[in-house]
Amino acid sequence: MTENQPLHIQLYEEMAQRIRSGQWQTGQRVPSEKSLVAEFGTSRGPVRQALAALRAEGAITGGRGAPPRVQRGVPSQSFGTFLSFTEWARLSGFTPGQHVVEALKRPATETVARELGVKPEETVVEIVRLRTLDGEPALFERTSFAYEIGCHMLTADFDGGSIYQELARIGVVPARARHVIDAVAAHPLDAEWLRVSPGFPLLRARRTSTTVDGTVIEYADDRHLPSMTTFAIENTAAHRTQLVREPANGATTMKDYV
Repeated sequence: MTENQPLHIQLYEEMAQRIRSGQWQTGQRVPSEKSLVAEFGTSRGPVRQALAALRAEGAITGGRGAPPRVQRGVPSQSFGTFLSFTEWARLSGFTPGQHVVEALKRPATETVARELGVKPEETVVEIVRLRTLDGEPALFERTSFAYEIGCHMLTADFDGGSIYQELARIGVVPARARHVIDAVAAHPLDAEWLRVSPGFPLLRARRTSTTVDGTVIEYADDRHLPSMTTFAIENTAAHRTQLVREPANGATTMKDYV
């Protein structure tokens, strides 16, 4: 702790470090105010301020008679690399899981046709999956492919790998992507699989991926539970991410420039 900081800030940083390091583990009861006062040799005021700060940022839960417990941190997903959900989850310290809800051929909607560069009603392949973190629902995803690529997905074993691994197997490598992020109300199917009420606010990330020569690979519509995922964007001088306001719906579009 740094002595020139206010005491409650010093206590907050010490407690936050215990959570980050795993000394205070997810689900564990936070030591009582009395024991923290005794440990740090201070009054209840700074301890309560520190606990309130941790509660405000979601690091601990509880209050109004319920004993505070350590809350699992919400992992951040970066758009700077082409990591599959499985790879990202494992790197973040979570156990990824999935359930294939549908894998089928269907006529392209106008939106899917536009993004994939095919004609409306042309046959495309759609993979619909629930993704989990440590067994808890985190993401409901719909990924569409032009039939030439998507036909390989119909027989893929996603329980043993990812879509990106299957794409690599057939020699298709994503090189660029365009992401559009906004908030949407949960569709009844989203709500059913994510275990929320219809209309519940979700984070939606729509992605169109292309190969190095500009061939469109996929169009994805991913619905994230805000309590399970946040998004992180990093910029450098050599690699800029421009945020553009979409006039049609007000969504934020991220375009990468190298």
